[in-house]
Amino acid sequence: MRRLSAKFASGLVMFACIVLNSAFANDEIIVQSTTSTKNSGLYDYILPLMKQDTGVTAHVVAVGTGAAIKNAMNCDGDVLLVHSRQREDKFVAEGYARKRYDVMYNDFVIVGPQSDPAGIADLQDGATAFKKIAETKSIFISRGDMSGTHSKERALWQAASVSPDTSSAKWYRETGSGMGATLNIAAGMAGYTLTDRATWTSFGNKADLDILVEGDKNLFNPYGVMLVSTDKCPTVNTKAGQAFIDWLLSDTGQTAISAFRVDDKQLFFAHAKR
Repeated sequence: MRRLSAKFASGLVMFACIVLNSAFANDEIIVQSTTSTKNSGLYDYILPLMKQDTGVTAHVVAVGTGAAIKNAMNCDGDVLLVHSRQREDKFVAEGYARKRYDVMYNDFVIVGPQSDPAGIADLQDGATAFKKIAETKSIFISRGDMSGTHSKERALWQAASVSPDTSSAKWYRETGSGMGATLNIAAGMAGYTLTDRATWTSFGNKADLDILVEGDKNLFNPYGVMLVSTDKCPTVNTKAGQAFIDWLLSDTGQTAISAFRVDDKQLFFAHAKR
């Protein structure tokens, strides 16, 4: 009887462990997201608040938008939070998510050396600035990584009727890296680059780079969030993933996003449309 009781007790312990592990797993999600949201410190600020309210633990994979979308399509995430509207809409249209939600926005800025060899300072049009950079063959550092920032950059070159690829390795340099590394190279080479404002504000090695062009409506930078569909990825943690999204879109989540600041500057602006 003692042996049976011991075995029974041991079985109960093992069963309890399995149940607990399952419960913990049910409260955890993987968020495929962008480097700008991660590197700015936004997640460090809002995720503890979200967990306190929902019990959900979010593990963020921070890569360029193109890589984040690819990872989500490969079922390596439960939630996708990125900033490339055209590709986000395609992600939904192809059935990888049922809906895209506006969550927040900021903007892109063009930064460059204070000497400003292309003479773009204070221009109000990003495409015109890019055209002047090309005409003067001034150094431009591109992420070249299919991120949301890179997609915006390509759209600006197209609007300027410039094909920078023909100048690759001359005045136009592609890093194939994230925004921080690209800014470091721009600072080291006294070159121009396009960056999201959140990363720029958080960036510590500005050297003699300044914001030279801002305020163009075409530099608007919206972020969208999507729950990966179980139709494509059956293992998605739908309950916890939707809880994460619902919190972001709630008054509490939107207030937290707006409250996040670096050097007393607001980096993201709540933009939920419920």
